[in-house]
Amino acid sequence: MLSWLKQYHRDLLAGDVTAGIIVVLMMVPQGMAYALVAGLPPVAGLYASLLPACAYALFGSSMVQSVGPMAITSLMTASSLAGLAPAGSELYSAMAAQMTLIAGVVLFLCGLLRLGFLAQFLSRPVLSGFTSGAALVIAASQFSTLLGGSLKQINLPGAAIGLSSLLLLWLARQYLMRLLKSLGLAGKVADILAKMAPVFVLALAILCVLLLNLEQAGVQVVGKVPSGLPALGLPLAFGQMRELLMPSLLIGFMIFLSSQSAAVSLAQKRGERINGNHELLGLGAANLASAVSGGFPVTGSISRSAVNYTAGANTPLASVITTVLMAVLLSVPTGWMSPLPLSALAATIMIAVLGMLDFETPREAWRYDRGDALAWGVTLAGVLLLGVEEGVIVGLLLSLGTLIARASRPHIAVIGRIPGTEHYRNVSRYAVETRPELLLLRVDAAIFFGNAERISDSVLEQLQDSQRDVVLVLSAVNQIDTTGLYTLVELNRALNARGIRLNLAEVKGPVMDRLQRSDLLLSQLSGKVFLSTAAAFSALTEPDNPAATVPANPI
Repeated sequence: MLSWLKQYHRDLLAGDVTAGIIVVLMMVPQGMAYALVAGLPPVAGLYASLLPACAYALFGSSMVQSVGPMAITSLMTASSLAGLAPAGSELYSAMAAQMTLIAGVVLFLCGLLRLGFLAQFLSRPVLSGFTSGAALVIAASQFSTLLGGSLKQINLPGAAIGLSSLLLLWLARQYLMRLLKSLGLAGKVADILAKMAPVFVLALAILCVLLLNLEQAGVQVVGKVPSGLPALGLPLAFGQMRELLMPSLLIGFMIFLSSQSAAVSLAQKRGERINGNHELLGLGAANLASAVSGGFPVTGSISRSAVNYTAGANTPLASVITTVLMAVLLSVPTGWMSPLPLSALAATIMIAVLGMLDFETPREAWRYDRGDALAWGVTLAGVLLLGVEEGVIVGLLLSLGTLIARASRPHIAVIGRIPGTEHYRNVSRYAVETRPELLLLRVDAAIFFGNAERISDSVLEQLQDSQRDVVLVLSAVNQIDTTGLYTLVELNRALNARGIRLNLAEVKGPVMDRLQRSDLLLSQLSGKVFLSTAAAFSALTEPDNPAATVPANPI
């Protein structure tokens, strides 16, 4: 935290200033648009783009992460508060801030408790299915606004602006960067200008409303945006705590997951490492700052962070500059925002969420692991059919269920010696030597309460009458828990009753340390512990071979 400030030098300033200016231009329309998705007044999006960026800069670990409103968390806010208060009301805004406060406190505490590893418990296919489903829900929610009113009562001028904006934004997304490069602009400049297309389209929409006096024709606009900085205060609404607690926890989890993936993606480009615990602290501080300044849940955005990085950001000072510029914009008269048509904002939202649709991950998963492809489809269906919060829960349960199922079915291979070598491989994959009196089994997972019984059963199922020794090769076993230990003791007794000895080979040092501390298994082991599989093979099939005398030291 703040280590970047100690190493800061003037050469970095130009890039940070440029990035700060460009990102604030992007955050103004984006913040207002996502506030509408959340069911809040547009100015709430500007408030949520103010202090959080600076708070993250103080605690976060990413040098170029841009924190602010995001589509998914905005949708989850609206979904959580639906039915609790009328959208846009003071109570609704207070409850949104209360949820942000809870999420911020939980994230900050998780950072202090060093729980950054939690980001690993949602698989990529499940996350992809959730974001794709959320994108479709967001796009569908904006369709009526895009048409200037509702499907039953379309406002033609409003619909014309919305559909024209949608077309222009789509064309810009597809062709603008190539066009700018063909005109001789550098790739970096062309990329920034292409990503700034929503700013230009919204400016054009404002001009159309003003020049054609479209407000008189019934075109819905943003309306009055309060100028001035937000009043600071704690949003305490204890009466709604029970209803808001679970949604806040789910939103907090999604905040961390979304931001972590964005931060890691950019850190890889810069050759940096992201500290998950510092990310939790930074995101917690950002959401606390948003809560006390009238905002709503914020997180790191991959698209906005990519613009920040491409524009030349070198350090979190770019985010501090963004905060300062946003404060300046809020301090001056904000009348220029009033004629912004809502249908044009809806178009920017719909185009933005198109980038969240991901069909490549399920396509690749179908080829690689159809279980993951099924998880993608179930999560997508959960979001579309059950709701956003329920979709998150479905995704979490699927990820944890998949993890448990895979851990409970470890890969266990019968192995033999490749002729003329000391290499041992799966008998189903290689032409290997085996001996009728010896069974070599390689366990390719930790032995714990979830799979210990299955491993024991697998050993017993492989036994043949001619065998006198079983060797468990534990080269891939990083841990044996207490249940696993007792299961191995019982396996040793079962084998001993049949006149078969249980031997261990290639036991890792940390595992051997624990086995020696307990001595429960080693004191009863009917066989021996061997340093290598080759030593076990030689000792048990060629007792006169010198290799049989190799000591059984832990690896």
